[in-house]
Amino acid sequence: MNCYTHNTRSAVGICSICQKAVCHECVSQDEPRLVCRTCVTRAVPTYGYAYGYGFEYKSSISIGGWPLVHFCSGVDPVTMRPRVAKGIVAIGNIAVGGLAIGGAALGLVTLGGASIGIVAALGGAALGLGLSIGGLAVGSIAIGGAAIGFVHAIGAGAIGPSVISGMRCDGTARAFFRQWIAALPPACR
Repeated sequence: MNCYTHNTRSAVGICSICQKAVCHECVSQDEPRLVCRTCVTRAVPTYGYAYGYGFEYKSSISIGGWPLVHFCSGVDPVTMRPRVAKGIVAIGNIAVGGLAIGGAALGLVTLGGASIGIVAALGGAALGLGLSIGGLAVGSIAIGGAAIGFVHAIGAGAIGPSVISGMRCDGTARAFFRQWIAALPPACR
């Protein structure tokens, strides 16, 4: 197979963006993967991402070496690994920070598919020392479909010392949750 641009030269591979055969001269040296120079110079992002690499924003203000806001997604073009948002407010596919929002989130207050929070965690699977809310919630106060509470738990399948579930209603849990939840299950009224 010969190069798309130089018909007499042998191709060393295929551009990962345009799928054309490229020779040594046509390959961009600045990219970590095989991309032709034409695609590198063409600024045509696909679905908001430049060539699948994603994007990144870090605020110029930082506290303790962490940016105030760090927003990123996609893949780091140098390492070809997923980017991790790290900041006081971190938003990304993977987020670590004071307020972390992402598919996988770790921090003080977190919101994500898989969420690990010290003060509060909200997500599909939420693990926290304080309040945890999610499909699977584990924490001191756990609210969710499957809730495991170290102090209080409320949910369809709740486990803990003080529980409100479809089958059981403890007096201490009822007194605690009545502060915030007006409608309790019929078994708890």
